[in-house]
Amino acid sequence: MTPRRRTPAPPREDVLAAAMAMIAERGLEKLTMAALGREVGMSSGHLLYYFRSKDELLLRTLEWSEGRLGAERARLLARPGTARERLDGYVELYVPDGHRDPHWTLWLEVWNRSQNAEAEARDRQAAIEGAWHRDLVALLAEGVSRGEFRPVDADRYAVRLRALLDGLAIHVAIGLRGTGRPQVLDHVGEFLDETLAADA
Repeated sequence: MTPRRRTPAPPREDVLAAAMAMIAERGLEKLTMAALGREVGMSSGHLLYYFRSKDELLLRTLEWSEGRLGAERARLLARPGTARERLDGYVELYVPDGHRDPHWTLWLEVWNRSQNAEAEARDRQAAIEGAWHRDLVALLAEGVSRGEFRPVDADRYAVRLRALLDGLAIHVAIGLRGTGRPQVLDHVGEFLDETLAADA
């Protein structure tokens, strides 16, 4: 009798990419361990062995997606040009593409679940937030030092700007009427002109 050959599990990154694709195509409510397992050729038990819970799967998927966004953000911030041009690029990268943007759909779910998450999971979320914050602070400080931006406390301004971005981004992600991506980018641009531009 010929022994049955075991099918190797797909690389973890392939599983995370498949989870993100399912969120994009079918919505978060359709992402179950069983459905993801069928997508990648694994049993739900095998997936639980790797990820322990759906909460962990979602957080790992977010970390994977943020890793890709972080690389894109690093390229954007390293471009030549004015600090304001790069700040506009940062904002464009931050704001969702539109209603049900998969990355923001995932973020909202992870935020919601974080109310009951363990400290380790909350620390990992804070690390993602911290990367966005540090890059913004550095960009603001550069703009101030060049005289492009008015002298502001870069850290305090970054906290307030990201709170504004988060609030408006949620409106875009959930499809609140009158707050599509173009309107939000206009609002943020006006806010930056009024509060940050050196000649305002």
